[in-house]
Amino acid sequence: MARLAPYAERHSNPQGPGDARPTADQIVEDQGLVASPEWSGRVVLITGCSPGGLGPEVARAIRLTGADVFITVRDIVKGKQVAQELLSDKKSGKVEVIQMDLSSLESVRVGAQEFLQKSGNKLNILINNAGIMTCPQGKTQDGFELQLGTNHLGHFYLFHLVKNALIASASPSYNSRVISLSSAAHRYGKINFDDLNFEHTEYDPLTAYRQSKLATTYFANELDRRYQSQGLRALSVNPGAIITPLSRYLPSTKEIEEHPVISKLLQNAAQGASITVWAAVAKELEGNGGLYLDETAEAELTPADAPFYVGGYGANTFDPQTEKELWVKSLELVGLND
Repeated sequence: MARLAPYAERHSNPQGPGDARPTADQIVEDQGLVASPEWSGRVVLITGCSPGGLGPEVARAIRLTGADVFITVRDIVKGKQVAQELLSDKKSGKVEVIQMDLSSLESVRVGAQEFLQKSGNKLNILINNAGIMTCPQGKTQDGFELQLGTNHLGHFYLFHLVKNALIASASPSYNSRVISLSSAAHRYGKINFDDLNFEHTEYDPLTAYRQSKLATTYFANELDRRYQSQGLRALSVNPGAIITPLSRYLPSTKEIEEHPVISKLLQNAAQGASITVWAAVAKELEGNGGLYLDETAEAELTPADAPFYVGGYGANTFDPQTEKELWVKSLELVGLND
């Protein structure tokens, strides 16, 4: 099958934020899904929708379809602020706010229960957008390394709590989808099963981030393998270079903004959200899963010696044996049976 790359030309000559690369809204418009009758009543759950990040941009674009959108936030006040801004467009479809801290399994459990009650046990798309990057060493409320616990294990647990709703909501013409946010950093990652939580290894924020993003990718790959026969597919996406609150732990973004190449690769939030929205709504992705997407396309293998800012997937991106091992270990860590 030919590689899916509908926006290749627009990505061929990046010139920085606001250039020709598509926005999330444009994806919905190009798919012909604005106020789509087939999307009315569909339910989308998006984690990590605090102001300034990609989550609100993803939610704003999804709302164009007429679907019901549920957003999760740690700070309910900030979440209500985002919801109010989303609802100001007067479009059809609900916007509901769910309080959820991905670094706490208890918070995830309570939030998932609230979501299922409010959605009527319906869910068509789960977008695992929430995340943290290169933070100082810390532990989640359940004792996991903070980046692995938030970026991977919190979402892994959430998926299992809403899994039945995803499967029940699937149809032959439209499979349910789980979208897992990865990063180019995953190419340099390794799952250290001997010390996942850096209890015996010297902590390095970037090494921990790389591990967590490789874990989110492996999660999507294994999920797709296990559940595609039940009408549930999963995709990994790399949003690319965007300066958002996710960058808060970087010493400075000045070097990025002034780099002769990276500065042109930078996108605004609406452009950065486009790959997630494409993964969620694209008709050409129906029946596909286990893919790694970037630049609004099916990614290609990147040479090992390529600069870190180059897109694509790595030689480690697809590893069925390790993906299965991580799945089993994750079940153990969050206290679930598959």
